Amino acid sequence: MIPGTSEVTMALQRTLSLLLLLLLTMLGLVLIQPSYGQDRMYQRFLRQHVDPEVTVGSDAYCNLMMQRRKMTSYQCKRFNTFIHEDIWNIRSICSTTSIQCKNGKMNCHEGVVKVTDCRETGSSRAPNCRYRAMTSTRRVVVACEGNPEVPVHFDR
Repeated sequence: MIPGTSEVTMALQRTLSLLLLLLLTMLGLVLIQPSYGQDRMYQRFLRQHVDPEVTVGSDAYCNLMMQRRKMTSYQCKRFNTFIHEDIWNIRSICSTTSIQCKNGKMNCHEGVVKVTDCRETGSSRAPNCRYRAMTSTRRVVVACEGNPEVPVHFDR
């Protein structure tokens, strides 16, 4: 055996191990990347449309929630729907048969839920937007993505 070969071999093995670790880390980041965007959209859907704590909304409810959920910061969002169901009930809508969304994609699903629709009165300015509430139990359509599928967009 040549003197110093074991040191060279060990150094080479360490370098290969570090390269393999780096490669696996980068591969993991590439695989995680798409789900990060989906998770952001899911979190946005939850912020804008889900409130399981309340069963019936009023005008005051809409005024407060639209502001609290940051939909009146720069301009008044004209219309928004809050779903008053447990998140698991809402997520179960994603397991129903796919239907066409307004944008033409086929990743929408429909279900019947308790909602409060908040419609801007037209006579207010951001950030002090004013809304009229209408509560009902009705059919909604949500777009779902991911594996498992989660709601990422309120379609109608």
